[in-house]
Amino acid sequence: MQTLLWPLSVVYAAATRFRNFYYDRVPGATHDAGIPVISVGNMTTGGTGKTPLVIEIVARLRALHRKPAIVSRGYRGTSSQAADEVLEFAQALPDVLVVVDSNRVRAALEVRRERGGDCVVLDDGFQHRRLRRNLDIVVVDALDPLGGGHVLPAGRLRESRTGIGRADLVVISRSNLVAPEDEQRVASDIKGLQRYGYHGPVVKANTVPTDLTDLDDGVHTVNELAGRRVLPVCGIGNPESFLRLLRSVGADLCDPLLYRDHHRYQSSDLSDIRRRAERANAEWVVTTRKDWVKLAPLASGSWDGPDLLRLNMRMELVDPDDTVNTLLRQAVESAAL
Repeated sequence: MQTLLWPLSVVYAAATRFRNFYYDRVPGATHDAGIPVISVGNMTTGGTGKTPLVIEIVARLRALHRKPAIVSRGYRGTSSQAADEVLEFAQALPDVLVVVDSNRVRAALEVRRERGGDCVVLDDGFQHRRLRRNLDIVVVDALDPLGGGHVLPAGRLRESRTGIGRADLVVISRSNLVAPEDEQRVASDIKGLQRYGYHGPVVKANTVPTDLTDLDDGVHTVNELAGRRVLPVCGIGNPESFLRLLRSVGADLCDPLLYRDHHRYQSSDLSDIRRRAERANAEWVVTTRKDWVKLAPLASGSWDGPDLLRLNMRMELVDPDDTVNTLLRQAVESAAL
């Protein structure tokens, strides 16, 4: 199949190169919002850990006494249900403004002129070139660096690997979930970024489970997963990261129930999950925050299977040189000059 799709990938790569040339060379192609813009994006389709990093960046900007707002295009949102990431932001950061607009230049201007924010964190913004930014952060998944190296549709790259040269900072997510036999490959891939034009800092990030939340808002410790029979349920871009995280804390995993990324859960899915859990003698059904924001409203008051819980986690930056905070300070201060 990859061979059959290769001609389409050549066309796609050529189109993205032309697009980047346009934004790099044509005056007026990019627009300044008048406030600092920090973009968090990636080079590939699927999950790389952007959402936890956006949450972490917002927290760090607030610690710098800034008033950040998140701007998102609301990917796969509908008139009846907000996009997954938007729901996650609302749950994790209830007092932070989130503006959803496919026109992100307009959204950033709205933040400055009408909503009182003094900086913008642009979610999934690396390929969105119209909005000028002060800091471009690219997240690379340690479990699948650069999506195997092929451009869409033959691979998962959104543009040629040379696009990484536009980044100001690369964050290697899920570094603690890499199997020992894969560490050398990941190190080689990271070193290879220079071959594609990236010469900036690289910061590793670990995915750290913190606790679990049930449907009654009860909190359970991560240690309670050890030895417990668990049915993992998720519809995310990289389910292997979730499964490795559960295994890392000692959970006894049933065969997981995996849905497509951004899956819209229905009542019938709850029935399927309950049946799968009962057949596997699962004590708990555990899902991700991304899935929870869609599953919990359906299950509340009607769930009669094993306990349904959300695994809470945070992104922990391994940053002994304080690189991230330094770049954030420079971004917001330079924009004020």
